[in-house]
Amino acid sequence: MNVKDGVKTKGEARPGTRPAGEVIAQLRRAEPQPLDVPLKKNDFASDQEVRWCPGCGDYAILNAVQTILPDLGIPRERFVMISGIGCSSRFPYYMNAYGIHSIHGRGPALATGLKTARPDLSVWVATGDGDALSIGGNHFIHMLRRNVDVKILLFNNRIYGLTKGQYSPTSEFGKITKSSPVGSPDRPFNPLALALGANATFVARSVDRFQPHLRATLKAAAMHKGAAFVEILQNCNIYNDGAWEHVTELEVRDDHTLVLEEGKPLIFGKKGCKGIRLAKDRLEVVDLGNGVSEESLLAHDPTRDDPAMAMMLAHMEDLPGHTVNQWPVPIGILRRVENPTYETVVQQQIQAARAKMDIPSLQELLEAGDTWEVGS
Repeated sequence: MNVKDGVKTKGEARPGTRPAGEVIAQLRRAEPQPLDVPLKKNDFASDQEVRWCPGCGDYAILNAVQTILPDLGIPRERFVMISGIGCSSRFPYYMNAYGIHSIHGRGPALATGLKTARPDLSVWVATGDGDALSIGGNHFIHMLRRNVDVKILLFNNRIYGLTKGQYSPTSEFGKITKSSPVGSPDRPFNPLALALGANATFVARSVDRFQPHLRATLKAAAMHKGAAFVEILQNCNIYNDGAWEHVTELEVRDDHTLVLEEGKPLIFGKKGCKGIRLAKDRLEVVDLGNGVSEESLLAHDPTRDDPAMAMMLAHMEDLPGHTVNQWPVPIGILRRVENPTYETVVQQQIQAARAKMDIPSLQELLEAGDTWEVGS
């Protein structure tokens, strides 16, 4: 609208221009175009020197992410990597994509805002057990419960590495560190259980050293429509070396890990000699043979709407009386269900509100409603 002789009149946009709202709406609706030249792993490697400690598990995670992103068929400029503070939070520097290195624990908050404003982007959060589960705990759980379509990678090394070895929210009870010289008095968080408690629609776990499994898990998370949480068991060889050796070492890993596969019975152990079945209201470990068959075991179904079974799996190795020598550590996808995403609902609300308003331009919006004159 223009104002002429004190009367508001409809105005025309400048030749060759469109209302800003129309342009923004088109950007939000835009779908990634097919790539003329397929991307490769090296296309996602930045020119920055990777500066983690030699032998750090973060290298393996970076390798896995850079390996699977080309398979998604998304242009590189549509990826955004967001982090907070910590060793894991250097991740955006090493990715040849858009990135935000934010403040401690606030990566999920920035990711929520960005995905809501630009749902066409593929938004990822790289975080650690301290960054996500301590100062960032509220942002983390609310992003999950809202089901924002963001991929959250939690590097869990059970220690504060960047600040030189203090106990973290996932450190074991009684753990001796620089900040707990007589043992940690805290009960640790179980990241999987926390995500399930927030009703996350995709919850999974993998291990830095298990590269084929890690890549498959990350790709499944990337394909999921909604908040996808992946806990990655990662070694800090400087301040917490061997934190997951009961899972990673060749001599014991078959007995101590349970690989979750959809539709398959829960079997683990060397030569697949052990299984897990449901006994009334709890899980139990059984030896196969002597009348105990695979048919009696629990078959994994991550698509259950009820998260109760996933929660039981998440807690297998940390319930009172359970030890890693008896109960395995589950890896794989614990839960994968469909729910409307936060940004989709918000965009629908915006479109519905716009449809009810007869304000086609920013100028008309500024001149709408009550107006007044200020006398001299």
